[in-house]
Amino acid sequence: MYFLLNILGVLVVFGLVFLCSPNKQKVKWRSVLSLIVVELLITWFMLATKIGTWIINQIASFFTFLISCANEGISFVFPTAMANPSVDFFFSALMPIIFIITFFDILTYFGILIWIIDKVGWGISKISGLPKLESFFSLQMMFLGNTEALAVIRQQLLVLKENRLLTFGIMSMSSISGSIIGAYLSMVPGTYVFAAIPLNCLNALLLASILNPIEVGTEEDMVYVPSKEERKDFFSTISNSMLVGIRMVIVIMAMVVGYVALTACVNGILGFFVHGLTVQKIFSVIFSPFAFLLGLSGHDAMYVAQLMGTKLATNEFVAMMDLKKHIHSLPPHTVAVATTFLTSFANFSTVGMIYGAIASIMGDEKSLIIGKNVWKLLVSGIAVSLLSAMFVGLFIW
Repeated sequence: MYFLLNILGVLVVFGLVFLCSPNKQKVKWRSVLSLIVVELLITWFMLATKIGTWIINQIASFFTFLISCANEGISFVFPTAMANPSVDFFFSALMPIIFIITFFDILTYFGILIWIIDKVGWGISKISGLPKLESFFSLQMMFLGNTEALAVIRQQLLVLKENRLLTFGIMSMSSISGSIIGAYLSMVPGTYVFAAIPLNCLNALLLASILNPIEVGTEEDMVYVPSKEERKDFFSTISNSMLVGIRMVIVIMAMVVGYVALTACVNGILGFFVHGLTVQKIFSVIFSPFAFLLGLSGHDAMYVAQLMGTKLATNEFVAMMDLKKHIHSLPPHTVAVATTFLTSFANFSTVGMIYGAIASIMGDEKSLIIGKNVWKLLVSGIAVSLLSAMFVGLFIW
């Protein structure tokens, strides 16, 4: 019975997202079905074979190496902060952006990143039906956070039309950052974290193609290559990259502080009228039907719904810390779907981070496309997390 509920859940999520699509007639169902088949194969490969886990671990190791390099620079300037057992969000997730942007800008300067976008994007686009850049972006999101991933391709974003820019905003809700994988692994089983990473990327592609279906001609489906006149000398390029990075850090920090503070303020107001009422509790009630559709029994469904509400209103760290306390008393299926759902940045603060990142890269005028479509970003982020959890749930009982 619960297995059938899990399958029904997949159909329900797809149905709801399709109802939210403004251009239903433009949805490419052949590409959607192709991505679903690929996801099922990847889920089986990740959960049933050792080589699947090994491959993801190797990719994760590379990005962990980049983060460790960034931490060397941060430690030089802030040695006391980095020496603490628990490093603040500002130092662990935001400050590495400066080095990550610089590293990938160097790859862009020598044409390496442009070549990778063109070739890898072409391969994924054959399956997804989306353009090369969007397809590459989904792969990039596997281990780079949404802000870092947007910054890496900022030269490409500057020449895009608004309708395509929205696709990147929608997809950015489903990313994680390689810098915090270690923190996840200290709280929840790594198997499901690593299974969620590629599934989130593919689901982000899949749902973006439904929520924002676009037609891109051959002349537009090109990777932008800066002309010689636009290119600066090498040291000017990397210096500018570092300045772009620190501006991004400041903007994102402001957005995160503001959104978390607003949530606390709303909780205080709600609590004044109804004792104990919070945004998290309201969302947990809203999410409870979807928790049952994950193939969960009554008590487990309500607990996972509570975790969902906590993640959306605050962040996945708070929810994972609560899951860690109960993980040994929960059935394998509950642990699998809960962990997979929590492994992404989909919450209100992330919307602010994406808005801030695009504003710092492209200016306030371009970022309005995100502000006008916040609901699409939230629908996409929640639906991606649900689908990834449902796909994993099919294989773990």
